[in-house]
Amino acid sequence: MGHCRHLRSGVHRLRDAVMDGGTSFPVSHRHVLIIGGGASGALMAVHLLRSSAATRVTIVERSQMLGCGVAYSTENPDHLLNTRAQNMSAFPDDPDHFVRWLAANEETKDATPTCFVGRQIYGRYLASLIAIWRDDRLRCVAGECLKVEETSSGIAAQIDDGTTVLADLAILATGHAVPGPSAQDVRSGWDFSPPSGKHASVVIIGTGLSMVDHIVSLLGNNHRGPVTCLSRRGLLPQVHAEGHASPFSRAEVPLGASVSHLLKWLRSRVRATEVDGGTWRDVVDGLRPHVTAIWRAWDTETRRRFLRHAASWWEVHRHRMPPQSAELIARARASGQLEIVKARFDDATHLGVRTTVLITPVGAPQHPIMADHVIDCRGIRRNPATDGAPVIVDLLKRGVGRLDALNLGVDTTEEAQLVSAGGLASEHLFAIGPCARGALWEITAIPDIRAQCAALADTICR
Repeated sequence: MGHCRHLRSGVHRLRDAVMDGGTSFPVSHRHVLIIGGGASGALMAVHLLRSSAATRVTIVERSQMLGCGVAYSTENPDHLLNTRAQNMSAFPDDPDHFVRWLAANEETKDATPTCFVGRQIYGRYLASLIAIWRDDRLRCVAGECLKVEETSSGIAAQIDDGTTVLADLAILATGHAVPGPSAQDVRSGWDFSPPSGKHASVVIIGTGLSMVDHIVSLLGNNHRGPVTCLSRRGLLPQVHAEGHASPFSRAEVPLGASVSHLLKWLRSRVRATEVDGGTWRDVVDGLRPHVTAIWRAWDTETRRRFLRHAASWWEVHRHRMPPQSAELIARARASGQLEIVKARFDDATHLGVRTTVLITPVGAPQHPIMADHVIDCRGIRRNPATDGAPVIVDLLKRGVGRLDALNLGVDTTEEAQLVSAGGLASEHLFAIGPCARGALWEITAIPDIRAQCAALADTICR
């Protein structure tokens, strides 16, 4: 399970946390339950514990790898962060924290602030942040939270081993909605099982960063067979390059403007920046601090229009790939091993040892292609009501929570309070990170999640 497997010895079950929530914590401490121990949950815990000595935290996480989550539990050292080390600190008020951590460790002491380190290493960093608090004001429960209910004094969470954890507040940090195994023998984008042979034909549905990871894995394992990647627009993530974020004031950004007007403004800023010797990357990076404000200023229909027409273009420029990964992909395309096809995925049928993939290419009739190995990398926009964590599915079924208007995740207020089916904001239930994407849109990258965690910790601890 990679470097995070050693955390198991520090994971404790709260078998006695039934009825009276019995723990060794002082009664005067506010007790916060965090459901999910991946990146969002780990960052939330650390910010809470740093913010107030009168706060205690319990994390419920089914995996043995606290702090790692889906993204950082990879065992492949070639799966790199798609953000430079200098931007990956866990703390907005200490931007060099991760760089100092790298320098203090023998294995990573030569890493530079501008390099792209392995995601496995970043998982170790997050785990180390959790480790310093364990057995003090932090407890960890190894299990799956199935249900959380509000009580007269707080919340009660039901764990899959039959125990109940009581707390004053609960924060949902369950991460991305990950679909289960497909009956059509199409593998999840998080399943890195190798093909049956080095010369097997591979089809990857989607051409985003998940696809990049799979190409890196295949080529790193000396795969020789053909790889076909499908997406409607055939867009690949752009490549990181040197640059400096353009400074924008909030007054310069056309908040509330239509999608077309905003894009027109953005293109004009790119042209002006290029005249001054910069690139579009400087403009995109400069706009990042204002993306949430742009999203919040749009009504639901404008947001829907953005998702339909512009989100794919924005994401390939906003979420870029490291140069090392880009070079691998470029070589594979140049050799003819890798082909990017503009096509809609329609269906997949498993027949014998192969899979028939039905696609509709742009401007062409539907036709089948045969593959030995098919991977679904269509990204993170899944249905939380069916693919979400069990506790999310339960909350939605009971009406304790609801999906946002665009079904991106559970609905929350701007302060991360869970909103019920009746439109009421909870006083005891919160949701952060990718599982509550609808309120903020850009809340899937560490720089965004850490800011949300710091703000919510400040609110709770005040």
